[in-house]
Amino acid sequence: MKYILYLIKSIFIIFLLTVLTQIGGLIYLISKLVFKRSKRLFPTKTPLLLQKTVTFLLLYLTATFLFIPPLAKMNGRVPLPYFSKNATLQPANFLTVVLNRHYVHPILKELTEKISTKINNKHPGTQLSYLDANFPFWNGFPLLPHISHNDGKKIDLNFLYKHQKTGNFIDERLTFTGYGFCEKPREGELNQPAICQKRGYWQYNLLEKFVNKSRYPYVQFDEARNRALLQIIALEKKTGKILIEPHLEKRLQLTSYKKVRYHGCHAVRHDDHIHLQL
Repeated sequence: MKYILYLIKSIFIIFLLTVLTQIGGLIYLISKLVFKRSKRLFPTKTPLLLQKTVTFLLLYLTATFLFIPPLAKMNGRVPLPYFSKNATLQPANFLTVVLNRHYVHPILKELTEKISTKINNKHPGTQLSYLDANFPFWNGFPLLPHISHNDGKKIDLNFLYKHQKTGNFIDERLTFTGYGFCEKPREGELNQPAICQKRGYWQYNLLEKFVNKSRYPYVQFDEARNRALLQIIALEKKTGKILIEPHLEKRLQLTSYKKVRYHGCHAVRHDDHIHLQL
């Protein structure tokens, strides 16, 4: 019985690490083999769980930052910048990088960096933040909970916000994941989130429920910057599709841009981020 419980626990850990990071499950198996040979390196009084955790983390971080990038490049995917001279593009959360969810096709990387430079030129001081992109390997491998981030050709970008009183650009992570800080429909605008919820799509508004916007009373959705950003994206030849909520498409006067589309109730609401794909 003890062995069965141990096996179930190991399978669960491998599954969870694979879902979150793609490579974590494999590294976990390797760390168990390495630990058997390296545990004598730890002081005898070090708790066993700590020894195993440190072994896994050392192997995982070494693989993530040294070995995965060149291997991913062979697979046609490259990491987005995180510590880079290009200060106009950055991860909204460094955990995205640690979890290997920041890989894209080289063309998408070039496009995203170009967009970030253009919006910074138009509105100096603006930094574009990216959320989830794709894993480093294998087309078709799901990046949960996303439906389509599985081929290196999709990326989520943060909307841009300003200080309500000063009008200054806010370079601040408003939620832990970067998602859920929704710009709700105003009175008279199409309320697609309410429509989807009424149709029974429970997941559509799920992330918003975990966000307390009252903590940031000074934060305001920057219509001018977001309109400029989305126009820049839409006018790029390599842009294939942009997904946002219908009320923002109309509010930001983007209805004439064919690349701006609605994603459907089967996904989640897109008034907290911009979905860009080739």
